Amino acid sequence: MDEFSFLGNSDISSIEELYQKYKTNDDTLDNSWINFFKGFEFARQNYSESPESNVFNKEFKVLNFIHAYRKRGHLFTETNPVRTRRKYFPSLDHQNYELEDEDLDKVFHAGEEVVGCGTGTLRDIIAYLKETYCKSIGAEYMFIRKPDRISWLQNRIESSRNKTEFTPEQKKEIFDHLKLAVGFERFIHKKFVGQKRFSLEGTETLIPALNYLINKGSELGIQEFVMGMAHRGRLNVLANILHKPYENVFQEFIADEYEDSIALGDVKYHLGYMNDVKTVDGKNVKLNLAPNPSHLEAVSPIIQGIARARIDHNYQADYKNVCPIIIHGDAALAGQGVVYEVIQMSELQGYKTGGTIHIVINNQIGFTTNYLDARSSTYCTDVGKVTKAPIFHVNGDDVEALVHTVIMAIEYRQTFHSDVFIDILSYRKFGHNESDEPRFTQPLLYKEISKHPNPRDIYAKKLIEQNIYSEEQIKTIQDDFEDILSQKFDKSKEIKKTRIQQFLHEDWKGFKYAENGDFSKTIKTGIPAKKIKELAAKVNYLPEKEKFISKTHKLINERMKMIENNQVDWAMGELLAYATLLEEGYPVRISGQDSVRGTFSHRHAAHTIEDTDKLFTPLKHMSDSQPRFDIYNSPLNEYGVLGFEYGYALACPTGLTIWEAQFGDFVNMAQVIIDQYISSAEEKWGLMNGLVMFLPHGYEGQGPEHSSARMERFLSMATRNNMHLVNCTTPANFFHLLRNHIKSDYRVPLVVFTPKSLLRHPKCISGIEHLENDQFQELIDDNNVEENEVRRIVFCSGKIYYDLLAKKEEFNATDIALVRIEQLHPFPLEKVNAVIKKYKNNLLNLWVQEEPENMGAWRHVLPYFDEITIMPVTRQASGSPATGLSKIHQMTQEEIIGKVFRKCDCERKLDYCGLQCLEGSTRQEVLKQHSYILNNH
Repeated sequence: MDEFSFLGNSDISSIEELYQKYKTNDDTLDNSWINFFKGFEFARQNYSESPESNVFNKEFKVLNFIHAYRKRGHLFTETNPVRTRRKYFPSLDHQNYELEDEDLDKVFHAGEEVVGCGTGTLRDIIAYLKETYCKSIGAEYMFIRKPDRISWLQNRIESSRNKTEFTPEQKKEIFDHLKLAVGFERFIHKKFVGQKRFSLEGTETLIPALNYLINKGSELGIQEFVMGMAHRGRLNVLANILHKPYENVFQEFIADEYEDSIALGDVKYHLGYMNDVKTVDGKNVKLNLAPNPSHLEAVSPIIQGIARARIDHNYQADYKNVCPIIIHGDAALAGQGVVYEVIQMSELQGYKTGGTIHIVINNQIGFTTNYLDARSSTYCTDVGKVTKAPIFHVNGDDVEALVHTVIMAIEYRQTFHSDVFIDILSYRKFGHNESDEPRFTQPLLYKEISKHPNPRDIYAKKLIEQNIYSEEQIKTIQDDFEDILSQKFDKSKEIKKTRIQQFLHEDWKGFKYAENGDFSKTIKTGIPAKKIKELAAKVNYLPEKEKFISKTHKLINERMKMIENNQVDWAMGELLAYATLLEEGYPVRISGQDSVRGTFSHRHAAHTIEDTDKLFTPLKHMSDSQPRFDIYNSPLNEYGVLGFEYGYALACPTGLTIWEAQFGDFVNMAQVIIDQYISSAEEKWGLMNGLVMFLPHGYEGQGPEHSSARMERFLSMATRNNMHLVNCTTPANFFHLLRNHIKSDYRVPLVVFTPKSLLRHPKCISGIEHLENDQFQELIDDNNVEENEVRRIVFCSGKIYYDLLAKKEEFNATDIALVRIEQLHPFPLEKVNAVIKKYKNNLLNLWVQEEPENMGAWRHVLPYFDEITIMPVTRQASGSPATGLSKIHQMTQEEIIGKVFRKCDCERKLDYCGLQCLEGSTRQEVLKQHSYILNNH
């Protein structure tokens, strides 16, 4: 029974009390009550009888019945083309709403509450409601909490009875796109027998729907659509919506070589494409279909990031100009967690894109898994209710119903800037791919599918019955298209190499793919000290008219004092890098968990105004003409946000786009983005991307999940200049790194293993002269040695340098050279070799790291030392990155340092062995005497 079924027997005074709340716009009432009281108000105005009368109560019951259709009508629709719908109870029989058969022919004024229905018999009202809510379209919208949106949808659904009356010319256009969709799939099936293409067959109505969506969107002001979809139907969309030449699609089935710009490439149903297409009104619209891996929903956050970047930088932050479209599969939509992440992000200030049109190709099956085993929810689209997005379920055979729905969806999106979900109930003609046998697992379903006509033929029959086309005309239209495809097929044989179009190529003019020598080129990134101090004053400015807590003032005063002393710490070095880039016209965007303040309370890029929730962000106020500076605290997810920022960087190559992990350990929650995009997208799809990742890394006794950013995983994927992996140890080098990254004429993802304890380490300070005179250094040699006396070279990277430095200074060990590898990939081999050559009297080479032997950089760097003997000093190999006990951590840390500065075992019994006791010994003798480094490891 519906929630208002009790009203017929309620005390009228209690209803009156709630009614008065409704009249005063009390926001404690949800939309269900608001809807009810609209009817209550109507009943009061139309009846002179006492409210307690039976007639008045019957009107209440009819209103309740109408509300039930709006709320539950979608459960009783005719939307499944190949299956009988599941049964839901209670049904929408009028008896379940305290209405009798004798009421069917009684006239009820409650019908006025239904747009377009009016006063009528209960029988007529039921017929109207069934036609509106229970035919080819099921609408879910009564859960929405905003009355204006409810009213808009209700009016739109009920006034049109959930259908559009198309003109004969419009019907011909719809059929033309069905002809393209069905004819394309059949032609490929015939020409490339058994080859995988993940056909659209069963859901070909998607093609005319997308055509109308794009045309209507253009009419409403959209200039650009950013699209993402998995492999199902992708070739059809590429060819018939984005107008990728048919011959190019066909050639990809027979190709055996790519053009030189792509190393490995990818399968044809993963490729992206972009094109400017002309609408029926003659307008140009940009269509961008992003490349996507087999990880079905991985592209979803990337699409949102691309769209947001276009909105921010190309359309003055106007959501009306860009619209994301994501085409899902039913199993992936319900099963993949990143979908929930993206939807939770969709209304947040840092990530909103003005509403996405989500279209579901609902095959009612996931590979071989029945939909009943694929989700607990009623619908695969139930995740859309998280953000109160309207949801439409449409029969995939009813092309006019689907076109009507997409038109309504894009109008809603442009009006309210909200997501909309369209669930196309359809089927999959073949198995998961064309060589798969679906009858192993779904024999009954595929028995029905095998005899089911395709949507083109269903619609052709309807048009013949309406005398819009004759059978002969239909056959001619189909044969003519077959001839066109045959010509394109012949043309495809003349194409020698497959060309993968660079996605968003217009935005990437002026950038080149990175080459071997690019990372060691000298780029001037220094800034005059005078300008540094001028920008520092702006970065540390607090408006006098606003109040800030005392600790904020203390922070600012300390920063300014540091600048007066010509020094910067890590935070100031970072903020000054952003300030200088903004000064030079480069936009900056940062997002991550707690990034505004910084996980370790170091950044403070914005300051909260006391007794308010407002922020003052100095970097937004550098000058009147500066580009955008945006910094956002992200929701508590990694997959969705990293994907978003990758997409943003893809569409904004001239800007500095940064994603920061709360702790580097948590990056593994976004491993799909790292594997499928960051490390491999250039080789697969020709994508360049300059995204920067900040991954806090360092062993401070904080346990297994707060120590390691898993640099070994990045290093295992690093090759062919696909990533730039850096572990900086000074604020100045970090400053120059960020500037170098943006001022280069190439783009690769930059992964920075950022510090934690070094943020406040008294030695981790740089002089302003280093911001002025230096550049990014791939390797930093030791400047506190007696060159000819050096007997031991200690190579290291990151925080452990400062632990080694403390011990070196304790012993004044000028015969040990601490050499910092700041750039881990590409490995600075020439500079390393120069260091080795420089210390000609050296006897022992060590690689020292705080990570276990099977983690960190050791196994990556070892092959580069093939001409010398080098021994590791590390923690023992383990499956977990770190211990959970701080005392054990401290003990093992001291053991690592102690092995480098070991007491002498010789007769002299020195507190510190500088190998002086082995003067004149051969290298082999030195290694033998000091084999403890290996034996005790």
